Amino acid sequence: MKKILLSLLLLTALALPSFALAPSAPQASATSESSDNEYVVKSLGDMFIGLLDSTGVKALTVSDPNLKNEFGKPVSPFAQTWGRLVMFLLCFVLLYLGIVKEFEPLLLIPIAFGGILANVPIAEIAGPNGLLGILYNMGIATGLFPLLIFMGVGAMTDFGPLLANPKTALLGGAAQFGIFGTLVGAVALSQAFSGFDLFSFTLKDAAAISIIGGADGPTSIFVASRLSPELLGAIAVAAYSYMALVPLIQPPIMRALTTKKEREIKMTQLREVSKTEKILFPISLVVLCTLFLPDAAPLLGALAFGNLARECGVVERINNTLQNSLLNIITIFLGLAVGSKLASDKFLIPETLVIVILGLIAFSFGTAGGVIMAKIMNLFSKNKINPLIGSAGVSAVPMAARVSQKEALKANPHNFVLMHAMGPNVSGVIGSAVAAGVLLSIF
Repeated sequence: MKKILLSLLLLTALALPSFALAPSAPQASATSESSDNEYVVKSLGDMFIGLLDSTGVKALTVSDPNLKNEFGKPVSPFAQTWGRLVMFLLCFVLLYLGIVKEFEPLLLIPIAFGGILANVPIAEIAGPNGLLGILYNMGIATGLFPLLIFMGVGAMTDFGPLLANPKTALLGGAAQFGIFGTLVGAVALSQAFSGFDLFSFTLKDAAAISIIGGADGPTSIFVASRLSPELLGAIAVAAYSYMALVPLIQPPIMRALTTKKEREIKMTQLREVSKTEKILFPISLVVLCTLFLPDAAPLLGALAFGNLARECGVVERINNTLQNSLLNIITIFLGLAVGSKLASDKFLIPETLVIVILGLIAFSFGTAGGVIMAKIMNLFSKNKINPLIGSAGVSAVPMAARVSQKEALKANPHNFVLMHAMGPNVSGVIGSAVAAGVLLSIF
């Protein structure tokens, strides 16, 4: 009873419109200027209205005509209201794919959750001073997170299959055809629709979009953050989505371009690669990169360092940290930072749909390029190559190699091409980094 009486007294005091802190304090008026520290008297009704105005409910129903994004562009009423709801649904779909379907959950889940936070109105979590904004400026805008990811990838990757059969590097190189083909296609498409005022891609935008064809998320983020930051969210989501959907996208293309007899080809066992070769490989990679393509040095250098830590055998603590703790932490930060670019005003634009379509074309061309190159090599080689391993030239490690193995087993239950497919698969990682270096050096 005492608590109830105290509550009633408190509510009565709040409801008094003329309540002031001290008798000598001047009354506030609508016309007088008050200092920032002066207490403004409010009734209970005014306080309740103020509370409603500060909630996301009103922000999702009433747009602010003066709201602008970090690039200084006005945010449309649709992006402030219904657009945010659409992005919530899209992020829920990504969470479903990551949790239920287990499509790249380590990245889709942080990206999707970051997208949800980025679309929370008023909080500005993705703003320059928000959590996601700080992560983005610290690791994506500077290119730090993709480079640290490449260190972890290098520590986890065995380049032995590539060194045992160096000619499979040609398959990884051919799979990059999708990158440069899509670059030309994006520019041509932008010019073809220039009169409709729906979307417009510069050469830098087209270059950032085309890198999706390499099926390499960190490389896509690294290039987009430098060439086209405004399209980063759409490019990152497209790149990681297609990486996750490798088992669905690649098999139809592989079967369409090969015969059953070609899919049944058995390959000879790979030779054993010495430890010396494995140690010299990352060092040689950095030297060649320095001489011929310095712009690819950040990505290839990080990859080479991680691989050297793995192969030298004397820094096991560093190797374990790169493979586990560091890679896990950076994956979380990178996913959340990318999700910050899934705000409705950045994602729900015509360019996004075009990016998704061009990304699919790029990825498909990359898969086809590797398979066709394997068929061409068989015309001049005594030891035939199973064309299925050519599709692993995209750098989705090791998922693309597993898809090649699965399709080979369907054609012949005794055919094992997994280790052979790892050759073009790891060369695809190098190939996508080289392609990124070429694009960065040009643009």
